[in-house]
Parts: sequence; C-alpha cells; structure tokens
Amino acid sequence: MRKSGISSVYAVVASVSRLAALTGTFFAVVGIFLIARIPWVERGVGHDRLVTWHRKLGPWSLYLIGAHVLFIVVSSAGQDGVMLAVEMWRMVNSMAWMWPALAGFILMVMAGVTSYKKARAKMSYETWWIIHIYTYIAIAVSFMHQVLNGQMFVGHPLNRLYWTSLYVLMAVCVIYYRFGIPLWRSLQLNLVVDKVVVEGPGVISVIMKGRNLHKLAAEGGQFFGWRFLTRGHFLMSHPYSLSAAPTENFLRVTVKDLGDHSRSLAFLKRGTRVFVEGPYGAFTAGRATRPHVVMVGGGVGITPIRALMDEFKNGVQLEVIYRVSRKEDLVLKEELDYLQANSGGTIRVHYLVGSRKNHPMDAKALEELVPRIADSDIYICGPGPLVETVKKAAEDLGVPKNRFHDEAFAFHSE
Repeated sequence: MRKSGISSVYAVVASVSRLAALTGTFFAVVGIFLIARIPWVERGVGHDRLVTWHRKLGPWSLYLIGAHVLFIVVSSAGQDGVMLAVEMWRMVNSMAWMWPALAGFILMVMAGVTSYKKARAKMSYETWWIIHIYTYIAIAVSFMHQVLNGQMFVGHPLNRLYWTSLYVLMAVCVIYYRFGIPLWRSLQLNLVVDKVVVEGPGVISVIMKGRNLHKLAAEGGQFFGWRFLTRGHFLMSHPYSLSAAPTENFLRVTVKDLGDHSRSLAFLKRGTRVFVEGPYGAFTAGRATRPHVVMVGGGVGITPIRALMDEFKNGVQLEVIYRVSRKEDLVLKEELDYLQANSGGTIRVHYLVGSRKNHPMDAKALEELVPRIADSDIYICGPGPLVETVKKAAEDLGVPKNRFHDEAFAFHSE
C-alpha cells in the first residue's frame, strides 16, 4: 500500500513535469514569433515592446523546461528505485532523440545566462548574437523528442498535428521574414557602400547608394539589420538606425565605435555590397498626435532623432534636446545647426554638454527648458538610464503613455 502511494506521488510529479515542458516550450515558440520581424506586427506594436515581451517570456520558458528536466528524472528515478544520475543516463540512451533534446536544453541555458544585463555587459555584440542564434537550433532539435515521447502526443494525432503546425509556422516565419524577404529585396535594391565619413572621435557615417529605395517604405527613426559583403561582416546582421531620412537613392547610418564590428566599418571600401533586413521599429513621426514635439537624444542616440527631424512637416514645432558628456561627442552638430537655421523658427536645438549634475533631466529641469513639454509628444533615444529618467519625468509631468515614444540604444535579444 505504501509503495502504491509513493508511486502515485511520483506519477503526479511526472504529470507536473510534462505540463511544465509543454508550457515552457510554448513560451519559447511564442518568443521566436515575437522577434521573427513580421512587418505588420512590428509596425503595430513596435520593436522595443516586442523585444521586451520576448525577454520576459524567455526566463519563464527556461525555468519551466528546467523544471521538466528535474522533475521527470526525479519521478523516473523514484519509481525505478535508482540514483538520479543512473536514471538520467538511462533515459538519454534509451529514449528517442534524447541526446539532441539535452543538447538543446544546454543551448537554451547558454542563451538564458547571456541574456542577463551583467553578462551582456561583459561580452561583445558578436558573441552574444552567435549564442542567441543557437536558440533556433535548441528549439528545432527538441521537437522530435517531444512528439515521440510526450504522452500528450503519443496516440493523439490531433495534438501532434497542432504542435507540428505550430513549429512549421514558426519556421516559415523565420525563414521568410528574416532571410527570404531581406535577400530578395537586397538583390533588387543593388545597395552598395558609396562613402564613409568620419563624424567625430570614434564615430563614422556609412552612406549607401542603391536604386528604387522607396520600395523599402522606410521612415526616419527606423532601423535595419545590415550585412556588408566583406570579410568579418557578411555572416552577422547588426542593427543600426538611419541617421537621415531615406531618399530614392541613398541611405545613411551613423555608428559609434562600440566593438570590433562597428570599429571596422571605418575601413569599408566603396562599392561593397550591402544586404539589409527591415525596416523595423515604430519610432516614427506618424506616432505623434500633437503639433509640438520634444525630441531627446543621448550621445550617438541622436542619429534616429536626426532622421526623424526630416519627417515632420506642416509646421510641426520641434524642440530637440541633445545630451552629451563632452563637447567632442556632439556628432552631426553642423547638420542640426543647419536644420535649425533654415527651419523658419519651427526647430530649436538645445545642447546639454556636461555631467548629469549640471544638466538633470527631471520634470522640473525639462519644463524649464521646454515650457510646453507637458502638452507635447516626446521622442527619446539614448542609453537606458537616460530613457528611464526622461520617462519618469514625463510621467511626473502628466504626459500620457501614448505620447511617449522611446528607442533604447542597446542591443536586443535575437
């Protein structure tokens, strides 16, 4: 009787384990959909918000799948009366597709650990990007283990059909939107590097020339994933915002030296082919609802702000706040001055150079600088702490959430 009771407890643990696996895997699949770069989803929700949802789902997916691994081993070991290590070894060697599933779990753990801010801060974007690409492999290699061993799928053809369809749809979206469309568009646009311009210490602009660029339907404030067909650049896509509104034949990005990839852009040769993914993001002029707009750029975060300035028409009043620590960090200053001088009074640029102590960005300071800020749309792009500070100031001023538009200047999970 006692043995039967113990067995029933382990059976419950096994059921909890399977539920955790199903839920965790579903979260992982939904997380991939969120960053599949589906255009109508990106336009409606915004890239930053999708990435935020992706980041929130990711840890829960890993926790649940980790719980599944632990609980199923505990349950099986308890019912078989053997040590956990012995049961684990038996399972991976006797059950179908268990070794690939274990490899997939290890890859997910690697992606999860490197998603934390402290871990990201200690690695280059290139390393982080490669590790996160493994997430696709992790989810793919775990699929057969699920449908061949999962009790909710074995002997349940409709359940298996639903789960298989979900995976197929995910794969189609990733292949079509992240690889197929960008490749086709890039071939049509014939985009090449036209010029590389040094804008300041450690900051360069890459000007690219192509044909029929209106087909991209890009707007100032959006960003692309860029692949330059030269050694060290082709395999990896890097997200850079446009630093000027796109024209029929030209696109421009302005990049700060933050790592090996961005540093080597200064040595791109004229005529280098460029593949693009995008445009992405909802950091666009069309989101504004007021005739008065306040735009805040921190450091190199001024680049999408500069591009946005070209998009506002019909007498919209622009107040641009440019926040930097040192005078030499004021990139694109000549362009900003030119736009202000030739705006007919519709553009005012405020340069805040120095420490945070000298130029606080709280509600009181911003209202003194721009008295109409509470009745404005606010756009901001810069380091995370600056974005959060201005967001708090906007809340204190009573600015509704739908009039606050931010673009965090940091790399995102892929």
